[in-house]
Parts: sequence; C-alpha cells; structure tokens
Amino acid sequence: MLKIASVVGARPQFIKIAPLCREFSKKDNVKHIIIHTGQHYDYEMSKVFFDELGIPGPDYHLGVGSGTHGYQTGEMLKRSEEILVKEKPSQVIVYGDTNSTLAGALAAVKLHIPVAHIEAGLRSYNKEMPEEINRVLTDHISTILFCPTKTAVKNLEKEGLMNIANNGKLIDDFILLPQPLSLPAVLNVGDIMYDAMLMSLKIAEKRATILETRNLSSKGYYLATVHRAENTDNKERLTSIVEALIEISKDKPVIWPIHPRTKKQLEKYSFKIQNSKFKIISPLSYFDMLILEKNAYRILTDSGGMQKEAYWFKVSCITLRDETEWVETVEAGWNTLAGYNPERIVQAALEARPGVEKVSPYGDGRAAERIVELLGRARG
Repeated sequence: MLKIASVVGARPQFIKIAPLCREFSKKDNVKHIIIHTGQHYDYEMSKVFFDELGIPGPDYHLGVGSGTHGYQTGEMLKRSEEILVKEKPSQVIVYGDTNSTLAGALAAVKLHIPVAHIEAGLRSYNKEMPEEINRVLTDHISTILFCPTKTAVKNLEKEGLMNIANNGKLIDDFILLPQPLSLPAVLNVGDIMYDAMLMSLKIAEKRATILETRNLSSKGYYLATVHRAENTDNKERLTSIVEALIEISKDKPVIWPIHPRTKKQLEKYSFKIQNSKFKIISPLSYFDMLILEKNAYRILTDSGGMQKEAYWFKVSCITLRDETEWVETVEAGWNTLAGYNPERIVQAALEARPGVEKVSPYGDGRAAERIVELLGRARG
C-alpha cells in the first residue's frame, strides 16, 4: 500500500487537489491523506471547496489561521511534522507557492520523506514576493518536480536541476520513461488547474446561477480580484487600483468578489466607495467564479490562476502586477501587465484586444492522471 499525504491550506490548492483525489480514488493500492493547514480559515475560502468539488474531508485540520509569514510557516511546519511522524507516508505532495507549500515541504524533507511539488518551476524573478521565495525553496528540496509548462522546465534547468525527463516535452508516453525514475526528476505533466477547470466547468454550467442572481449579462461587466500582499498591504498600490476600477466602472459595471484580507485592508484604510456600478461582493464559490470569468467582458486580477482561466476562456486579462509566472498568456496576447499605475490599468482595460489562438501550452487536461502514474514510479 502506497501512503501519500497532501498538504493544502489555500483556495487554489483545494482546486488543484480535486482532480488528484478523483484519480487516487481509482487506485486500490493508494491511501491518500489530506492535511489542511488552516491557512484559509474563512468558510467561503476553504470548506466550501471541499463541499463543492467533492474532495474528501481533510484527515487533519491544523487550524493555524492568519499571522505573519514567519509565524504562519513555523506553526504549519511544527504541526504538520507531528502528523507526518504519526502517519509515516511514503511521499508528501505540496501544491503551488503558499506558506503551506513551503511548510509541508520542509516538514517532509527534514523527516527524509520524498517531496513531490505540483506546479514546480514557476518564476516571477521578483524576490519581494513571498510566493517567489516559497516556490524556489520548495523546488530545491523536492524529489519529484511536476511542471505545468515547458517554460517551467527551462527555469529549473537554468537552476541546475538537470534530471529532465522526455527533454522537457509533455509526457504522453510512459513507456519512454525509465523505471524507476532517476531522482530528483523534473517532469512536464501539464497544468493540473486545467484539469480542475475542465472538470468543474461542466458542473458549474449546470448549477451556477450567478449571472441571474446578480442580474448580469454576458460580456456586460468587468470582473476584478485583488488578493496579493504586495497590493493589499500597500496603501498606495491599493488606492491606485481602486481608483482605476472606479474609473473603469464608468464604461461597464465592475464586479469585485473580495478576499477577506483585502476587505480588512480596505476597512483599515477607511476607503469609502460610492459608485453604484462598482460592486464589491462577498467571496464566491469556484463554480460561480468560473461562470463569471467565462462571461466577463475583461478580467482585472493579481491572481495567477485567474490569468490562466482568462486565457482558457479567451477573455482579455489585465494583470495588476509588473511581472507574471504565466508568461505564455502574455506572449499569446491575452494578458497585459499593468502594475498598479491607475492610468496604465484604465488604458489596458479599455483598449485590450483579443490575443491569438494557439495550441495550449498548459497540456490536455490529463495532468492528474500523469502525476498519479509517476508517483507510483518514483517510489524509493
């Protein structure tokens, strides 16, 4: 029996784990343990995803909650280590680039448990971002690195992680791979978020009623999200972004499902927004967000996941950052980096044009299937 532990704690990780849970459920020889760090503790940002995506309830909930980066990472490391000592999994899977990612990886590697990093190799090359530190450190202590794109593979190659399978191409023929794999291994499996989107969109289109309940028409609104600390915790940046969104709402309504951190900061800075076309609403379910994204006129966000979802839905995206890990979306013309300058944001939103149609660099929706197969080959 192969015992695998997943460490998750933030909204994107709950989405990424769903396709894997589906694949693990098909295996009689795998026991999958879910450790929820509690990094996102708001119901709409956490438990709702387990409910809606059909993810089994976590086996352990660490209840860490909010705090400084050091406190949060340290508590997650300490508490997850206790679980790993108790459970003794064969492998630990971590996802993305959050504090939960780094804490889970550190806890495992200190116990000599192999670490598998899903979404390895992403780089913004901005080390002021906590996420950049998390992803670089996690990659360099991981045993098997599951990359979503060829660009991610190249990033790891530049950093000296050289056991690159299949020359960095998408793995679609397991016969060509050595067994057992030479570890640490770098593998392009495609983007598990694409798996999750395809899986969830079918459900969302049957169940979601967000357009009707909010009285929205397709392509009749802008969709905005802001959650990264570089924007929310900087009064100047957040003020500039809000000013831009208010200006954009003169063209079409702006719908802004607000992250708990962002709401707290808006209250701290005493923002008073009086504009009937600028609608700040509570966080939404993943299904509702997919429908809003698919039908948006344009999307403004600092979320990496939403940049890709905009690309998949062929909706022009304005990214509220100066760089992105998802360079493919910019190269294809569907994504514009606008930073936090209000004039740049407004201009990009009003003047955005469709990008080019091309073969998706993010795979074919079978990343979870590949990952489960490769985890079995990576034992020992």
